[in-house]
Amino acid sequence: MINELVPVISQVKNALDSGLIVHSGPFNFCVKSSISSVAENIVCLYSESIDLDQLACYPFVDFHITLDTPNILRRLIHQQVQFYLDNQIVFNPFPLRHATAMLEWGMNWCVSTQIHTFLIIHAAVVEKNGFAAVLPAPPGSGKSTLCASLVQEGWRLLSDELTLINLTTAEAVPVPRPIGLKNQSIDIIRQRYPQAVFGVLSSDTLKGSVCHLKPPMQSIQKQIIECPIGWIVFPKYEADAATELLPKSKGQAFMEVANNAFNYSVLGVDGFEILKKVVDRADCYSFKYSNLDEAIAVFNQLEAPREV
Repeated sequence: MINELVPVISQVKNALDSGLIVHSGPFNFCVKSSISSVAENIVCLYSESIDLDQLACYPFVDFHITLDTPNILRRLIHQQVQFYLDNQIVFNPFPLRHATAMLEWGMNWCVSTQIHTFLIIHAAVVEKNGFAAVLPAPPGSGKSTLCASLVQEGWRLLSDELTLINLTTAEAVPVPRPIGLKNQSIDIIRQRYPQAVFGVLSSDTLKGSVCHLKPPMQSIQKQIIECPIGWIVFPKYEADAATELLPKSKGQAFMEVANNAFNYSVLGVDGFEILKKVVDRADCYSFKYSNLDEAIAVFNQLEAPREV
C-alpha cells in the first residue's frame, strides 16, 4: 500500500518541512517533521484531513507541533524523537520507532491540557440516529476496542479518547481522529474487519504494541456536525462475562463523569452546570461484556432517550 502512495508521501514530506495543516473537528494542527514514518502515517490515516497548501494560507492555527530528533548525538547513538509544542519541549524523548504513536498521544495532550472552551471528558463518543453515546472508562476496560467495533459497524466516530462538550448547547463536538488500539485489540479488530485501514505499528511502547485505526470517511465528512448526548455508558470488558446493561443512577454517573473530566474544576460553575445538563438528558448505564457481537447488538438496540 505504501508503494502506491509514494507520490503523495513525497508531497506530505515536503509540506512537513514548513508545516502541514491537519484538520480535526474545531482544531487546526500545524505539524512539522522530517521523520519518514510520520509522513507515511499521516498519509495513511489523515488523507482526508490534511491540507498541502502553505501555512501562510491559514490566519489561525491552534497548535504548532514539531516532531524531530533532539540533537545530532542522540540521533547517532539512541535514535530518539522529541515532541515540541510552540517550540517548547513537553515530554521526555521517545525511541524513534515510536514517533507515530508519540504524535497521536501528543495531539491528544494538546487538546486535553490546553483547551478550556469545551468540557473535555476522557471518554470515547460515537453517534447513531442523531444521538451520541459517551463511553467513559479507565484503561483496560475495552473502551477503544468497543468503540472501534461500533464505528466499523456504522456508528459515527466523534472521538475515541476525548469527548468535547459544547458549553452552550451541551452537545458533543466531533474530533474524529484515528482510534488507538493496543496489544490484543489490534489483532481482534484486524480479523473482524479486514477492510479497516491501520497505520504504522509501534511495538514495545510503555503501553505495549500500539496501532491506530483510520476513521471512516463518513465520520470525517460530518466532523462539524454536533449532536445531543443520548446515552452515557460505562463499559467494562471481563473475560467470559455475560453481556449485561444495567441502569446507573444519575448521581453516580455525574460523579464518575466529573472524575473522568480533564477540566471540570477549571471550568468551575460552568463545568458543573453543563455536566448536570448532559447527565439529566442522557440515559445512564453500566455495561459489562466479553462478546463483541453481543455488545454491538446491545448498542444498536438502545432506545432514544426521553429527556433530550
